[in-house]
Amino acid sequence: QLQLVESGGGLVQPGGSLRLSCAASGFTLDSYAIGWFRQAPGKEREGLSCVSRTGQTLNRDAVKGRFTISKDAAKNTVYLQMKSLKPEDTAVYYCAAERRSVGCTTYPGAYNKWGQGTQVAVSS
Repeated sequence: QLQLVESGGGLVQPGGSLRLSCAASGFTLDSYAIGWFRQAPGKEREGLSCVSRTGQTLNRDAVKGRFTISKDAAKNTVYLQMKSLKPEDTAVYYCAAERRSVGCTTYPGAYNKWGQGTQVAVSS
């Protein structure tokens, strides 16, 4: 059974850092693109970053220079390193998988497998 499990969320002060993990089971990253998304209360789900099956990455302008996506094929895990966090980064963060041969997208509608999410709160 294909499953994605996010972890690493929590409460952090403005300017702080967090690393989120997305552990995949039931499939390997060799055939899937993985995306990171977030959803704040009352807002639509927002795409942040994605990594293709070959390691190509894409980042939205809103997080360029602050968020970095990476993957460890041996651990079947994708990470989102976040730095210089701001209160407006507060949201539930999700990872998702899309079976895709080339590239990746940050459009949420392209993904059909989602994790349960992990809460990130940025506050002093």
